Amino acid sequence: MDKQMVDLFLVMKQKYFAAEHLPYIRERLMQLTDEQFHSINGVELMDPTVMLLVSIFGGYLGIDRFLLGDIPMGALKLITAGGCGIWTVIDWFQIQDKARQKNFETIAQYFSILS
Repeated sequence: MDKQMVDLFLVMKQKYFAAEHLPYIRERLMQLTDEQFHSINGVELMDPTVMLLVSIFGGYLGIDRFLLGDIPMGALKLITAGGCGIWTVIDWFQIQDKARQKNFETIAQYFSILS
């Protein structure tokens, strides 16, 4: 794969991943064919900033956790009104990292499918 295309991809998508995951993603992208590389742009990633806003405005209902695919925790937050507000506040500080981790898991799964 062309190094400039990989660098451009990483610059455009770096906010979706934690800094420690970027070297692994770069390495795996360099191993892809052009066709595989273009198909990876179709992978849906969660914007951590949007997830923070969802958590702030709907976290007490568990919406943030439902969007991350953490259904049991989402249901628990919904039933307890965000753990009486405690889990909601904790998630304000953690939700962006959780979204980045989910994005990494999504793209890592995509890489394993292509291999």
